Amino acid sequence: MANINSQETMALITDLVSIPSPSGNTNEVIIFVEKYLSGLQIDTYRNRKGALIATIEGQNSSKHRMLTAHVDTLGAMVKEVKSTGRLKIDLIGGFKFNSIEGEYCQIETSSGKKFTGTILMHQTSVHVYKDAGKLERNQDNIEIRIDEKVHTAEDVFALGIEVGDFVSFDPRVEVTPSGYIKSRHLDDKASVAILLQLIKQLKTESITLPYTTHFLFSNNEEIGYGGNSNITPETVEYLAVDMGAMGDGQSTDEFTVSICVKDSSGPYHYELRKNLVRLAAENKIDYKLDIYPFYGSDASAAIRSGHDIVHGLIGPGIDSSHAFERTHQSSIENTANLLYYYVQSSLVR
Repeated sequence: MANINSQETMALITDLVSIPSPSGNTNEVIIFVEKYLSGLQIDTYRNRKGALIATIEGQNSSKHRMLTAHVDTLGAMVKEVKSTGRLKIDLIGGFKFNSIEGEYCQIETSSGKKFTGTILMHQTSVHVYKDAGKLERNQDNIEIRIDEKVHTAEDVFALGIEVGDFVSFDPRVEVTPSGYIKSRHLDDKASVAILLQLIKQLKTESITLPYTTHFLFSNNEEIGYGGNSNITPETVEYLAVDMGAMGDGQSTDEFTVSICVKDSSGPYHYELRKNLVRLAAENKIDYKLDIYPFYGSDASAAIRSGHDIVHGLIGPGIDSSHAFERTHQSSIENTANLLYYYVQSSLVR
């Protein structure tokens, strides 16, 4: 098995989820990843969309691999400053208003000022609103209560808050003695940490990869086009590392690596899937095959963009995706182990 430092990976996930990075405002987390890789003496560059790409040269430079994980998360944007001094918001990414009700948040202005607040129903107080529990959780009823003395829209504008300012959600990250990590934004910062630890391990063990391998830390996946560019013409295989989704009818759990066979974009490459299953079986890695019915990845975005690649998707199993997420260190370890053996394996064609 690969020499996985689970505690170090959990600490790295904790650091990553604590950095606000809703899609469209990811520079701070990209800087964090950039510095981490620089510390390993890994060269990186940013594409024009702001994503980060690291490359490890392999024995074969005529055929390449690319692995991706995305640093961007769900979030929101100020839609309207209300006359009451509260904020109406517009969602960034695919989730529902009910999943953020009661959450602490941060508003970042275009000048860089940061203010805290709470996301609430306008009709929250049961002492005032008889139907508080029955009303729809939607853009008209959900608002941000800012932690400042504001009573009017003018008071809010005086703080520097405007329409278009980004809103991020408090991750509330916690690692439990039983090995769970629960937090918002494990999608996909758990996978980002796994890839960073993989790169560190390859560097520490002086492993020469069979093929030149690119690591793309994409920054627009939650809005559908994160990993669809900067794919070299030599790239044969493209593997997205993203969460496995759990729920009724799913085989994914919080303890194994999930290998996706199909999502809303259609089937993933059959031969690559079979190779991942073979590697898992040969190396005694616990895995589950699964279908995600309402899901898309950087790999599916790359296929839709017309790239002639073999594409796949694996990742740790995440409970309550796009809400109050949780996984276990066993799933992190199994995902890391599969990636360790995958990057050292032969291409499927």
